[in-house]
Formats: sequence, C-alpha cells, structure tokens
Amino acid sequence: MSDKVNFTPLRDRVLLKRVDQEEKTPGGIIIPDTAKEKPMEGEVLAVGKGTLDEHGNLHPLEIKVGDRVLFAKWGGNEVKIDGCDYVIMKESDILGILNK
Repeated sequence: MSDKVNFTPLRDRVLLKRVDQEEKTPGGIIIPDTAKEKPMEGEVLAVGKGTLDEHGNLHPLEIKVGDRVLFAKWGGNEVKIDGCDYVIMKESDILGILNK
C-alpha cells in the first residue's frame, strides 16, 4: 500500500498515512462515519535521517519505510501533501511497530 510522497522529514520525524479502521464491529454492526474515531495505526511512508548526539554522531531511526505502527491518539501534526492527508510525528511519539 506504500504511497510515493515527494517529502522527506527532518531529523527524527516520520511521515505516515493513517490506516482506516474497520467499518463494522466484531458483532457486525456498521459504524457510521460520524461515529468513527481517527485511527491510531499508520503506515510509515518516509523517515528522517535520525538524531545527532552531543558529539555530532548520527543515530538513525528504528522505524523504517513500510512499517505499520501504533501511535498516540492525539499524536503528530496532520498535513496535506498533494491533496492527501498525512501525519508527521517524532519517532518518540510512536508507541510500537505491529509485527506482520
């Protein structure tokens, strides 16, 4: 599902696209758009180069393009790039990587 985006995050920032939640509950009830919460799961589309320590050494990010991640409900900044909605956040705001 990876989108190609003409954007490179700086330092420890990550660009991700929210993954839509199911439109039905496990019991089969359809959830209307007005009742849906924003998903807290996303696919990483681009990552920054990493952070610099006090000695100037670069520490690359653990997150990589293509990872599916969980993040805090109100984490990140929502942006629109080329008409599509994305979220930019620091790697530290990501709670974890979903294993495939």
